[in-house]
Amino acid sequence: MLMLSKTAGAIPRPPRSNVRGFIRRFNVQPRALFHHKLVLGIETSCDDTAAAVVDETGNVLGEALHSQTEVHLKTGGIVPPVAQQLHRENIQRIVEEALSASGVSPSDLSAIATTIKPGLALSLGVGLSFSVQLVNQFKKPFIPIHHMEAHALTIRLTHKVGFPFLVLLISGGHCLLALVQSVSDFLLLGKSLDIAPGDMLDKVARRLSLIKHPECSTMSGGKAIEHLAKEGNRFHFTINPPMQNAKNCDFSFTGLQHVTDKLITHKEKEEGIEKGQILSSAADIAAAVQHATACHLAKRTHRAILFCQQKNLLSPANAVLVVSGGVASNLYIRRALEIVANATQCTLLCPPPRLCTDNGIMIAWNGIERLRAGLGILHDVEDIRYEPKAGEIVSWLRVLTALTEDLDSVSSTHTVAHSPLNSGSRGANIQTSMCSCTQTVYMRTVRHTLNILNEKSKKKKKKKKKK
Repeated sequence: MLMLSKTAGAIPRPPRSNVRGFIRRFNVQPRALFHHKLVLGIETSCDDTAAAVVDETGNVLGEALHSQTEVHLKTGGIVPPVAQQLHRENIQRIVEEALSASGVSPSDLSAIATTIKPGLALSLGVGLSFSVQLVNQFKKPFIPIHHMEAHALTIRLTHKVGFPFLVLLISGGHCLLALVQSVSDFLLLGKSLDIAPGDMLDKVARRLSLIKHPECSTMSGGKAIEHLAKEGNRFHFTINPPMQNAKNCDFSFTGLQHVTDKLITHKEKEEGIEKGQILSSAADIAAAVQHATACHLAKRTHRAILFCQQKNLLSPANAVLVVSGGVASNLYIRRALEIVANATQCTLLCPPPRLCTDNGIMIAWNGIERLRAGLGILHDVEDIRYEPKAGEIVSWLRVLTALTEDLDSVSSTHTVAHSPLNSGSRGANIQTSMCSCTQTVYMRTVRHTLNILNEKSKKKKKKKKKK
């Protein structure tokens, strides 16, 4: 039984029988000689049980993953106790497979890294409990990982990206814009004020009953929306991006969800069908809501880029925008962000789709980054805690960085409080104003982005008519 507090979860001393069985069965022959540091990464923050072994040069030596998507599709969403049980049933096998594929024995590991925040409390508890047993048995250092930090740093595994760079993390549970200044130093520029974009798209997919659609029955909600949108005409419905007059870089997706829900209800009455049946205009609605989501993400990201450029927070010569998280695999959204990046002379980089979703590789790599930097390495795990989803933004700001909320407040000055894990870091004051000429450039680029997307949509429709 996991003991939960308001902000963190404590794990009891777990039985050793599972790990002992794991040790007896696990055997690597022949034993290899490893010259690099090796980290085992374990991820159980939501509905994927994942593990991987990565070395300090970025080589992925072995990985394994068990997805619960098929199970949760049947229930219409993730049920935490079900996710917990599936993690318990699969975590030992997944870790064994990752180690076996890598040819690495647990005794060869330099450290074990595990997601401890944010996420579903019951899911986090399973990963942490198993990791603590391994750490205690093999006397290895433990590196607690912040899930969003891992997503942000994944790009440094696949590309040569130096600090600083701008990152947009978009998934089913998160949405934030941050300037990554070092492994543990993040300047938050914007976050979702309500739900995440992936969550909103999933809810729209459920409202459209896309699981009953023959082409989408095995897809997650976001994937179903993207797939169906290719067949739809977004011009049939007008869904405006939210927060068009907000003078900051925050996001909001609840309004999009409510507007779309009302639209679906109206079309159901118009077509004379009951809730739960598939609308004839489902593809058009999917295309419209996807477009509105892409425009919203592009506009807010563009504001952040302009702010960073104006304050010299990004290098003019090699400014990089990284987009990661599950929603980053949506090619339509990625194209909208690519237009913004090109307009602001930024390089857009995205991890491969399989590394955009939750995986053990990103956790192991984050462990390597922290191991090399000497940050957050624990040799005593007796008091280690996991922190559930509710306090994700607050806890990350407390651990990493605090920052501005209003980019257009001329008189507002905010202090950037750097990570307490790095004793050498110091505060910095930044003015958070945005001049009128920058605002003009911002609006001009937004209009340019929308025009390009509109033209592409029109050309696609013309091609379909010719066929």
